[in-house]
Amino acid sequence: MDSRYAALSAVLSDYFDGLYRSDVSMLSNVFHPEARYSCATEGALTCLGMDQYLPMVKQRQSPASRNEPRSDRVISIEFAGPVTAFVRAECAIGPKHFTDFLSFVLLDGRWQIIAKVFHFDLRK
Repeated sequence: MDSRYAALSAVLSDYFDGLYRSDVSMLSNVFHPEARYSCATEGALTCLGMDQYLPMVKQRQSPASRNEPRSDRVISIEFAGPVTAFVRAECAIGPKHFTDFLSFVLLDGRWQIIAKVFHFDLRK
């Protein structure tokens, strides 16, 4: 197996764990400091930098603290070259079920999310 898959899978594990625990420290290691967080699900564009997004995560009650079942998974991983990757993933937080499009870059020997564009559906 290509070692890039294993390296990216480890970062994705931290991504899912960070979201599930609302662990800003873990997510800070997964996202590049200049990363963008974007969504238009509700009819208006939300586009945040990490300085806006991470405090939101820190404030919310974590799915782990509510004993929510985990439902995160990687749908696909594609490489555009040795330092660029695209991941489609799914996860849930409360009633929101997310489809995430994650763009990664390999800088200083580690994969980091540079852009997260997502859609969510509300479920019971």
